[in-house]
Amino acid sequence: MGRIDYIDDPAAPAINNVVPSVVAIVRDDEGRTLMIHKTDNDRWALPGGGHEPGETISDTVVREVKEETGYQVEVETITGTYTNPRHVMAYDDGEVRQQFSIAFRAKLIGGEKRTSDESSEVEWLTPDEISRLDLHPSMRLRLAHALEDSGRPHIG
Repeated sequence: MGRIDYIDDPAAPAINNVVPSVVAIVRDDEGRTLMIHKTDNDRWALPGGGHEPGETISDTVVREVKEETGYQVEVETITGTYTNPRHVMAYDDGEVRQQFSIAFRAKLIGGEKRTSDESSEVEWLTPDEISRLDLHPSMRLRLAHALEDSGRPHIG
């Protein structure tokens, strides 16, 4: 399913849904961050996705990282919440979501790298490498807040 992201765009379609979602900031011992190239919007992103009924939010993080990257993680902490009503995601099926994302730091505990239907590439990348990638501004913001590690989660 394709997706178009709008941010601060008065021409964005009207929101008809809010779905809690997660992203995971997973770093290795060399300071590289786990990133995926998404198939739905052709951009790089942190692994993550929608919360499903019957899951805890940490279950969602673990499941989404495993599905999109092949890696097993353990959730450590929340790094931020992102609920900007001016960030709208329009899907091919007519769903138009308001952003509702919770960012978590997680640690790698196992697994092996693999792609999925949602991720055409899975890579461990340095901050310099990430700075040159096509990331949505909201994804770049989540990553910046997590890496600055202020000791308090961003709330917005």
